[in-house]
Amino acid sequence: MAQYLIFLTISTSIFALFGLGLNLQWGFTGLINFGHVAFMTLGAYTTVLLTLKGVPLVLSAIIGAMIAALLGLIIGFSTLRLREDYLGIVTIGVGELIRLVVNNQDLPVGNEWKAGAFGVQSYPIPLATLAPNLFTKLLLIGLLTLLAGITLWQLWRWIGISRVSTSAHSHKKVVSKQEFISHLVIGVFLALLTVAIYISGVIGLYDYSATAGLMLVSLIVLAFVFWRLEILVRSPWGRILKAIREDEEIPKALGKNVFWYKLQSLMLGGAIAGIAGAFIAWQLSAIYPNNFEPIETFTAWIIVILGGSGNNLGTILGAVLYFMYYEGTRNLDKIIPLDSDRLSALRIMIIGLILMVLMIWRPQGILGKKEELTLGK
Repeated sequence: MAQYLIFLTISTSIFALFGLGLNLQWGFTGLINFGHVAFMTLGAYTTVLLTLKGVPLVLSAIIGAMIAALLGLIIGFSTLRLREDYLGIVTIGVGELIRLVVNNQDLPVGNEWKAGAFGVQSYPIPLATLAPNLFTKLLLIGLLTLLAGITLWQLWRWIGISRVSTSAHSHKKVVSKQEFISHLVIGVFLALLTVAIYISGVIGLYDYSATAGLMLVSLIVLAFVFWRLEILVRSPWGRILKAIREDEEIPKALGKNVFWYKLQSLMLGGAIAGIAGAFIAWQLSAIYPNNFEPIETFTAWIIVILGGSGNNLGTILGAVLYFMYYEGTRNLDKIIPLDSDRLSALRIMIIGLILMVLMIWRPQGILGKKEELTLGK
């Protein structure tokens, strides 16, 4: 059970990273990107191909993120002057183009060239060859403890700030009592989940396994990216992105280079997705072009819409809820007598129905703000 929870934590943290990149582009800047998986593809393949050439893992992942950002630069220069619908069409085409190129071209795998359709295997994975002594195990557990403690403290602050706003501005109805209760429920839920992940992580790190090490690395990277994004979106740079999302003519009138800010958002979001690509390659241990189909982009869209666009914590919550649903319905055949193909279609139909209900009941998502919606404007 601990190993299973570790596996789910890795998957959730990867798609939370992936969703954070899309949330920056769409939730904060208003850029409709239906080809987000292209950045993940480049990040994954660049990382594994460079490591097979002897480049250190960390450097390979950074270069993969830079290549993904470069793709964002190229896409931006060619598409950002288009309207939203045309931008979406072009980006989904770019995502498929990258996958088809990888599938049909020979790739430099180690010291030889191999057909991309055969995939890439047997590449190094972070901490996979580590044989830690007791001191190293305790050090890794200490890092996990620190990360869990910071998470619980931040959740407590998040709930506390909501409560203070409710009591201090109740006459203005800035934060309703219902919203405080929802924050309390979500905060308690995430705190319990943090404790469960922590216990599983401690077990996995003490009886050391490579998946436990990868889980720790993925959580640290997710926490760092979340922290920096929160600082960025609250800075003047982030406020300009929100202004562009609302009405780009206003920042233009104030002398801001809207095109350049859009380009920065697309590049940074692409770099984050490239890092997620490195982690998904490490988790799978072997990557093939069909691992990066358009459905991965729309999984990120589900996560962002579910949690609430323009809210980084909402994106993480959306990833948690998505994988809880995805794994919770895996054994649905024991209840409903269907074959695997029909069962897969039914699971997709159910999550589509959930999203439809959410769009009617709360179109801004669980933690989003209705006044910050970007679709339908």
